[in-house]
Amino acid sequence: MIKKQKKIFLYAFLLTFVVFNFGIFMGYMLETSRVSEINILYLEAEMELLDQRIQKDALDLIELDCELLVQENIDFADRIFQEALLIQKYEDANRMNENIIFQHKRYDLLRTLFWINSIRIKQKCGSDYHNLVYFYQFNDPSIKQDSKQRFFSNLLIEIKEEYGNKVMLIPISGDNDLPSISLLLNKYEIIEFPTILIDENIKITDLETKEDITKYLF
Repeated sequence: MIKKQKKIFLYAFLLTFVVFNFGIFMGYMLETSRVSEINILYLEAEMELLDQRIQKDALDLIELDCELLVQENIDFADRIFQEALLIQKYEDANRMNENIIFQHKRYDLLRTLFWINSIRIKQKCGSDYHNLVYFYQFNDPSIKQDSKQRFFSNLLIEIKEEYGNKVMLIPISGDNDLPSISLLLNKYEIIEFPTILIDENIKITDLETKEDITKYLF
């Protein structure tokens, strides 16, 4: 009887050990897959933005079709908006680790480059779209701040979905210790998160409805 109980205990232990390690392995594979997805999205966006920058540099040398250039910029803004929603889902589902943080920094730099490019194209071509740059805290926001940031984010998404290519929505985390972003934060005197910067001119740090934003746009 004792021998039989020992065998049952051993089988239960082995089964628990196998299931536990299989769970860890599957979690690791899922996390690795999500990081890979983010990396692929970044590389695709990086290539598109490089192409866009070449177009902008060519515009400085020759008279390119402004209408085409602006449309390419709008299309790219729409793509990074959709990718931002997808990446947010990955980050919410994933445990924060060095890979996720690294990829997030790369996306912050990409969006910052897009913002600068968007300003130049707007000036060169006299376009009437609006730049909405959303600065937020990525690393360890308090519960209160996280709630406020989600509220800001949801309102901005509503505006983007309602006004489409009239708005360039550019989310950038401001606390990832990236010198180029820090310089821009200093230039526009952004000292708290979240902050919405409209057309490099108007700053919003508190709001109740989306009309608190759209009144400066339309």
